Amino acid sequence: MQQPLWQPSQDQVANANLTRFLAFLKERDIATLDSFDALHCFSIQKREQFWQAIWDFCEIKASKRSEIIIENPDQMPGAVFFPDAELNFAENLLVKNDDTPALIFRGEDKVRTSFTWEELQDEVSRLADAFKASGLKVGDRVAAVIPNMPEAIIAMLAAASIGAIWSSCSPDFGERGILDRFEQIDPKFIIACDGYYYNGKAFDVSDKLSAVAAQIPSVEKIILVDYLGKAKQNAKKLRGGVSWADFIAPFAPGDIKFAQLPFNHPLYILFSSGTTGAPKCIVHSAGGTLLQHVKEHRLHTDVKDGERVFYFSTCGWMMWNWLVSGLSAGATLLLYDGSPFYPDGNVLFDFAEQERMNVFGTSAKYIDAVKKAGLRPRDSHDLSAMRAMLSTGSPLAAESFEFAYDAIKPDMCLSSISGGTDIVSTFVLGNPLGSVWPGEIQAKGLGMAVEVWGEDGTPMAQGKGELVCTKPFTAMPLGFWNDPAGEKYNKAYFARFQNVWCHGDFAEWTEHNGMIIHGRSDATLNPGGVRIGTAEIYAQVEQLSQVKEAIAIGQQWEDDVRIVLFVVLADGQGLDDDLIATIKDKIKTGASPRHVPAKVIAVADIPRTKSGKITELAVRDIVHGREIKNQEALANPEALELYKDLVELEA
Repeated sequence: MQQPLWQPSQDQVANANLTRFLAFLKERDIATLDSFDALHCFSIQKREQFWQAIWDFCEIKASKRSEIIIENPDQMPGAVFFPDAELNFAENLLVKNDDTPALIFRGEDKVRTSFTWEELQDEVSRLADAFKASGLKVGDRVAAVIPNMPEAIIAMLAAASIGAIWSSCSPDFGERGILDRFEQIDPKFIIACDGYYYNGKAFDVSDKLSAVAAQIPSVEKIILVDYLGKAKQNAKKLRGGVSWADFIAPFAPGDIKFAQLPFNHPLYILFSSGTTGAPKCIVHSAGGTLLQHVKEHRLHTDVKDGERVFYFSTCGWMMWNWLVSGLSAGATLLLYDGSPFYPDGNVLFDFAEQERMNVFGTSAKYIDAVKKAGLRPRDSHDLSAMRAMLSTGSPLAAESFEFAYDAIKPDMCLSSISGGTDIVSTFVLGNPLGSVWPGEIQAKGLGMAVEVWGEDGTPMAQGKGELVCTKPFTAMPLGFWNDPAGEKYNKAYFARFQNVWCHGDFAEWTEHNGMIIHGRSDATLNPGGVRIGTAEIYAQVEQLSQVKEAIAIGQQWEDDVRIVLFVVLADGQGLDDDLIATIKDKIKTGASPRHVPAKVIAVADIPRTKSGKITELAVRDIVHGREIKNQEALANPEALELYKDLVELEA
């Protein structure tokens, strides 16, 4: 009989924020509940009471409360949370002003910096004053081309304190990729670095920034952060260029004047990956983002005051926005920029050991890469402070769960989490009071009416279907930028099922009330009319030591669809008949005969988005001879050429 990989101890349950929240509900005579499942039911059936309780339990700072909790509570889109409340997002993150660390940063082996809470407050106040003196107003956009470094967080907080709207991407984006995003939103200021480090090399970005600024007329200033030591000299080359140091120099630290704005005032503009067209500009509200994030950090991740929280992310991925909100819990944020395998695969575990990391956030691909590299961090590092590991970006296979408990740390809560840029948060994630089972996401998000539906729109207790959310939630976008009638927004999420959010994930429930994500539903394979998730194939084939990575697509063939599997082989391996037979047998026995690919083809690389996700749709389109319109969305667009006009797919 299968056993859970982890269960919380009695002490962990007793001291969990979730346990405190249950007691809070009882003390306030709101509800008497005895389990996570009971709490989830309450959070859906009594949404107004639940979200008000989150507000009070997490001590949201607001200049004005709202008597109405949800306006139009059954309309999606159309529901409005806390319509009369006024607050400031940055004020709710800057919760301390002392000499304990707020931010600790490492940029590969080149740069180490830190900011105390007092220093963070001071720097935000100076930059906010500089922004205002330069004309930044409520509703203006501030765009950033910057690594995951303290100045990114400082700039976001300064912009949010005024009521400006923040949008960011990573400095490794190409010129076209930056323009595809920021041309759409007309930013007034760009915050950028003078360059960045990756894999031991320094990359200057001044020419790219100059070209970008020349094509966005709205940009008045480009404020350059000193990372490579070239900010002052590079700023002189840019229209409106100024170094960060010079920009804030006239302003002394002081009290921050937090603009009090509606709960549903825009905070962030995030972008879809854009591999099938121009990136969608997704607008998120200050209050909705804040309430969703404090719930996820404190209740689902159990973040406590003074803990050290890390997520390996760039500023072009929504997990950066998610990480930053950890400040609201009083946590110290650990920031890393650069390659997670430079100078070798131990670098992030070195960081974890040296900084006494409590929560280690990463991607499923990273955990698999650590496994493929033959590393056993539990044998080489002191990870005693690490109580939780989070994984997202793609489904975490059961074998990766088992590897993490065997080779990384046996006594931690490993939470696979899943959501997206669309909601700047998650639908399903961790439960510190529950067990961890191989390959399973532990729980539905509180307040999230998550279901799995069949193609006919009926809920499924068993089997694979569409992940949907049947009731409004705080982190729904305000809409898309430049979509005044909401046509694109409605088409993206509500066209499939009326008044129901259809997320585009292919999912199923488990016997433990957890969830398995089988990949994106738009990449689902359909041979013989049977829907198969690509993650089910990857979970099997990537167990093989001969295979580094794989990508599967459906190819139109003889009035049906056949599965084609592309594999990147480990060094020194060749794809012969024996290995093909091994791959097919592994998939057949581990998944089913229907999952077995008709073709297995070796390739040198797999195209992926800037946030590291493999992109089945781009490969599928190139195989079928369709044009890939937005190759700038890819980190390695040259990889697409490997899939064009393949002789192996002509028979």
